[in-house]
Amino acid sequence: MSDLFDYKKEMSQLRFTETQKKALAEAAASTAAGTAKRRRPVFRTALIAAAMVMALAVGAGAAGILPSPTEIFAPLFGGSVAQTEVIDKIGRPIGASDSDNGITITADAIMGDQYNAVIVYTISRDDGERFFPEGENLDNRMLMMGGFGGASWARGGSHGGAWFVDEEPEDDRIQLVETVSSNVPLTKGTAHTEFEDLRCMAPEADRDEILYPGKWRLRFEVDYEDCSVHLGGGETFSQDDISFTIDELTISPIAVRVAYTADMAVVWSDAPSGRQSPEDAPRAQRFLENIEILLTKTDGTVIDLGRSGGSVSPDYEAGVSHCTKGQVFDEIIPLEELESVSVGGVVYEIPHE
Repeated sequence: MSDLFDYKKEMSQLRFTETQKKALAEAAASTAAGTAKRRRPVFRTALIAAAMVMALAVGAGAAGILPSPTEIFAPLFGGSVAQTEVIDKIGRPIGASDSDNGITITADAIMGDQYNAVIVYTISRDDGERFFPEGENLDNRMLMMGGFGGASWARGGSHGGAWFVDEEPEDDRIQLVETVSSNVPLTKGTAHTEFEDLRCMAPEADRDEILYPGKWRLRFEVDYEDCSVHLGGGETFSQDDISFTIDELTISPIAVRVAYTADMAVVWSDAPSGRQSPEDAPRAQRFLENIEILLTKTDGTVIDLGRSGGSVSPDYEAGVSHCTKGQVFDEIIPLEELESVSVGGVVYEIPHE
């Protein structure tokens, strides 16, 4: 497999044992638990089990006045003056929606940079009744969407996450937040998304059940402003007996991404498509997971992004591996609040213009 972490190409073939399903469900339920109005971190994979078996979709646009991106993103990613200024600049309303079996799914807004994007969807009951049955909420129910797990305009190797937010447990709606990071530009394109059967599972249950059956398809144009700053090019570092060359580092108020080349072509085992063998795990760590990314803010706070997702693509003719690594931040961080980013010990100062 040329790209071990390219789940958007491989997820449709994934299969899980009952033990794996239970572990994923327990982890997702634990991460998703929270009280009303609690802001969920942007890169939490609270629905990673769902994202692996999920199909997002997007259909016809809804009429009427659209909520501003600030209204959508500020409760989730921070509402300070500096943060809302970023949202106003890079956020775009969408308003595409589709209804089936009394449930409407709307793609509310999108924001992003050259290689990363965040989309917020609202899932609502058409009759205005409480979304969850009485006595149930995100604290005691893990939600999952059937299908693929990402807006389809993202091409190339990509990774991301998704989770649900319930701002008002007594109302008729919840939100779904999706993040995507790619090794090709994302700022323009036509997104197609498809949802099927909103399912739920109690933490102690051994199987899920359908909460709301249906199929929802949406389509919308992606067109937002890229505010990335490009740093680096040619710097090197070594670890685990491998030399790495940093090809490009991009950082924005919502995400960081680094592209680098290893002087060795990783050799994957002949594992089934979409699966990682035990032999491949330490190889992946050397080329991806062990690469340190540290973000330092001007107030001295250091954010460790070493566990970011990414991709590793060997080039056997050249004897190298092309790698990308990065993620969407837990909150919007205006560039003037960022001092530097370090990759494998190579430090880049972030310009403040």
